Amino acid sequence: METTGYAAVNKESAQQSVYVAGMNTTLMVQGTTSDAGKSTLVAGLGRLLARRGLQVAPFKPQNMALNSAVTADGGEIGRAQAVQAVACGVPTSVHMNPILIKPSSDTGAQVIVQGKALGNFEAGQFHKYKAEAMQYVLDSYQRLQKDYAHILVEGAGSPAEINLREGDIANMGFAEAVNCPVVLVTDIDRGGSFAHLIGTLACLSQSEQDRICGFVINRFRGDQSLLQPGIDWLEKRTQKPVLAVVPYLHDFHLEAEDSIQSAQPLAESALHVCVPVFPRISNHTDFDTLRLNPAINLNYVGPESAIPPCDLIILPGTKSVRHDLEHLHRVGWGQSILRHLRYGGKVLGICGGYQMLGHRVADPQGIESTPGTTDGLGVLDVETLLEPEKVLENVSGHLTLDEALVTGYEIHMGVTTPTGEPLEPFARLTQTDGQTRNDGACSHDDLVRGTYLHGVFDNISAQKALLSWAGAAKAIQPIDYNALCEAEIERLADTLESCFDLSKLPTAAYHSP
Repeated sequence: METTGYAAVNKESAQQSVYVAGMNTTLMVQGTTSDAGKSTLVAGLGRLLARRGLQVAPFKPQNMALNSAVTADGGEIGRAQAVQAVACGVPTSVHMNPILIKPSSDTGAQVIVQGKALGNFEAGQFHKYKAEAMQYVLDSYQRLQKDYAHILVEGAGSPAEINLREGDIANMGFAEAVNCPVVLVTDIDRGGSFAHLIGTLACLSQSEQDRICGFVINRFRGDQSLLQPGIDWLEKRTQKPVLAVVPYLHDFHLEAEDSIQSAQPLAESALHVCVPVFPRISNHTDFDTLRLNPAINLNYVGPESAIPPCDLIILPGTKSVRHDLEHLHRVGWGQSILRHLRYGGKVLGICGGYQMLGHRVADPQGIESTPGTTDGLGVLDVETLLEPEKVLENVSGHLTLDEALVTGYEIHMGVTTPTGEPLEPFARLTQTDGQTRNDGACSHDDLVRGTYLHGVFDNISAQKALLSWAGAAKAIQPIDYNALCEAEIERLADTLESCFDLSKLPTAAYHSP
């Protein structure tokens, strides 16, 4: 099989690692477009293989996302890989996503390498860095091979992005380097799926076409017999099998990598919640528990829209705090929040949103952008100094509100300190050494709370306490988010069990149930 460019340089070392590790198998899932279903398919296949007693782990060489998670080994990866690890039944590791790109502007981003922030790169700088980045990608891949017999790899975007082909580490560049087969998935719900598949193949070199072992048609609605003529045509034209036609799963939920999924407005809601969508919003998965609760009307407020009347405003995390704080002031959200508080409404700030609630956010070293200071909303007597060291930690403890149990994770670059009289903390957290520390702050009038904890609504106890504080008109039945996600992963695996022909894959270990 032909290999060219950077792949040729690294193919020998990758093949040596396979030989040393023994019976390792690797299968890569690539998509004809972004959001074709790559993340979902890897999660579902991971659970399906784990059910069969196979030792399997997810891997994504390069991810671009503002939703991230803290791993068991204390680093940062994309949330999709954390969900996939849960599906596979294995602990998260920085080596499951060795390169994570977190955009901070249209042309710049923070680059995370094997779980730790390397620095801020402009697009051209990162393109030049790719050859070095590939070394970390292969190192992480080889480390996973030592611990897991089977690796499920997720590509990024589409392999047909010609402008990104040189030095590619995310799609065919990686597949060629480690010499693994590829499944190509397309979303038929968008339309044009046959054209997407044929067009993607046409953009690939012969060696890349040869390693595609089959297709998956995702999110199909209707009578599959009406699709069969198209499948027959596709298989005859390409000489490659359609491995699965995955039905559209109604009301399916799996944490999104970046796209924000809005809830339907409810007329008879017990609680109305608004989340302003910052240009660089991050970890909006914090609000999935609220969005999925039928008693809560969660409204994502667009960048140029006014904040409507509601019970609770939540300021979310952001990758660029000062930039998004300036945006908040520019579009009038600051005045809306102050008016909301004058009428007794509640405000919660999470991570970057917490920093915005204070009097100022200072970045003298230019960690996020140009050095400087931006005035905050001034509704909490705190101020924030951005510092180079990023805090990455999974935490647990108790809210000061009803002493409710809380769990979550911290991902932030900044230290927030009081500017006046001491404030009641948002939570008291227990450290690994058994000592406690305070997190966040609450205003003296109890209308404003701020915290660094992501995932604060995922624990039922904390969820109930915070919804009650927010002013729910009646008791709201909380959602057990972890149980919901587990049920959805099982539902996905059941679906793939019934529709995916694993016997057509080149990996014999996958064939027997």
